[in-house]
Amino acid sequence: MTGLQATLWTAALLSVLASPANAQAPASDAPPEAPPPTELVPMGTASITGVYFPVGVALCRLVNQHRRETGVRCSATPTDGSVANIAGLRDATLGLAIVQSDTQAEALGGTGPFAAAGPFEELRSVMALHPEPLTLVARADAGITGVEDLAGKRVWIGADGSGTRGLAGRMMTALGWTSDSFAPVPDLGADSIADALCDGEIDAFVYAIGHPALVVQEATTGCEARLVGIAGAAIDELVEGNPELVTATIPGNLYRGNPADTPTFGVGATLVTTTDQSEDRIHAMVSEMFLDFDMLRGLEPVLTALDPEAMATDGLTAPLHPGAERYFRERGWLD
Repeated sequence: MTGLQATLWTAALLSVLASPANAQAPASDAPPEAPPPTELVPMGTASITGVYFPVGVALCRLVNQHRRETGVRCSATPTDGSVANIAGLRDATLGLAIVQSDTQAEALGGTGPFAAAGPFEELRSVMALHPEPLTLVARADAGITGVEDLAGKRVWIGADGSGTRGLAGRMMTALGWTSDSFAPVPDLGADSIADALCDGEIDAFVYAIGHPALVVQEATTGCEARLVGIAGAAIDELVEGNPELVTATIPGNLYRGNPADTPTFGVGATLVTTTDQSEDRIHAMVSEMFLDFDMLRGLEPVLTALDPEAMATDGLTAPLHPGAERYFRERGWLD
């Protein structure tokens, strides 16, 4: 090989090695691409001893399983209950909330505890949840065998800002009572009423709650406590005049010392939001909640009897949020 030939051969080899097909990407010190940030949506519930809080935890658990893909994270937040949750939605400290169906109707129309604030026109329904009978529990030695026996007794009727207080107030009005109809009770939170009952500080308490309920279990195992029926002509008239209320029965043998069914009335728990939440965000969250429905029903005893189709309509007085409506139509649960 001549010197010229060697030079040309070397140049050709270098040209091939430098071509894009043979080039190697330069080393990079850039970190791997991070997943998209997630948006936190706080969900208002109620006292941690009630049912709303564990239900909220269950719902958020399903949403959070795929938060990296959806970009949405949910957090169950303890609150004072339904009325307080509506306030949290109004001031945007909450993005979702569990509220009683009657509280939902009152907030939408600006009635009851929301008369001063006026109609909450931005309120939107997401789904119905579980039924919530108004539950009356009394010490066995308190002389309370029917709802009419409550007058003059020390009766806890719910925390301020709770749906229980609002529903108990409607019961009291139907029976012709005011707060003066009862003896004074100490200032108690929902997490202490079972102990207060068994310690003799109160004679009875009422609680709008799904069953089985921890607070009722604590009361009936801690002392001789009985579930008492809330029934009669005045209660029948109350229910008939208010479509968001329903008659209900608490099954017997759920709690120690209470073998018989207990008649009462109540509302339903509902999940609500506002028009501030985007259609895509709510659609993603609802989709995750229904993705493993059997898992949802197994996460909390009060959810075992959920009917997915009924969850699209029951007790929802506020208009459906577009994200929820879109999902329910995709599933064929809405016409």
